[in-house]
Amino acid sequence: MSQLLPPPVSDLTLAATPNAVAWARRHTVDVLRSWRFPAEGTEVARLLVSELATNAIRHARRPDTVGPDPAGLGTILLRLWPAHAGIVLLVGDNDPHPPTPRTPSDSATGGRGLLLTSAMASRWGYYPRHPHPGKFVWAEIPAQPREALGDQCSGRQETTPLLLGQVLTALREL
Repeated sequence: MSQLLPPPVSDLTLAATPNAVAWARRHTVDVLRSWRFPAEGTEVARLLVSELATNAIRHARRPDTVGPDPAGLGTILLRLWPAHAGIVLLVGDNDPHPPTPRTPSDSATGGRGLLLTSAMASRWGYYPRHPHPGKFVWAEIPAQPREALGDQCSGRQETTPLLLGQVLTALREL
């Protein structure tokens, strides 16, 4: 009996509304579980999809629309595919400007998405969505994030980027 191979890519297109972030997280977890991706790597992917989708929604509105025009909402694209030592996730939006990491104040409630992505992904980047306006932001997630971060747990809970990300995700979902 042959073993089934995962599909080469999973795509999900969503309307750029606030509930799209929850759908993107659910889709990511469902796909990675079906691919038998390790649980810890799935949690990292779930967090980073949440951060990148939130950023994409902020930038998905078509620039030629003004006001609450529903036709101007735009869409975001979530794409997942297996990579050599993990998975690659990609989120696309209509804004052609490159992502810009910020250094938020300690009391800021946002602005840490790309910092988390940088800390938790093996690598990340972006590229233009030619010939359409916009960009794709991508991140490569290792199957074993603790090993990739060099975390040697000694029985006590250490503050790692994964732990910080889980705390931020839990707070956001309250």
